[in-house]
Amino acid sequence: MEIKGKNIGFVLTGSFCTFSKTIPIMKELVKKEAVVVPIMSYNAYNLDTKFGKAEEFIKEIEEITGKEIIHTIQGAEPIGPKKMTDIMVVAPASRKYNGKTCA
Repeated sequence: MEIKGKNIGFVLTGSFCTFSKTIPIMKELVKKEAVVVPIMSYNAYNLDTKFGKAEEFIKEIEEITGKEIIHTIQGAEPIGPKKMTDIMVVAPASRKYNGKTCA
């Protein structure tokens, strides 16, 4: 699939230990000229953990994507109705989650 010019919603959830593996994927998508729309859950956006400070993750993600992170319900509400993305990546999404939603 060609991703150049595609709008990719990239959602980071509260599994902080995966940030070090998922943020480089954002970089890769931007290198391939995709438009990455960063989205974070409330906890992912607000909580510092042993894996890093929220502020540092926010800064890095916004520098990579060139966009402000969507991090509130109000901010996320227009994504579907306004067709702001061509595809959504939810990282991480557990097998249990995928099994429930893909069945």
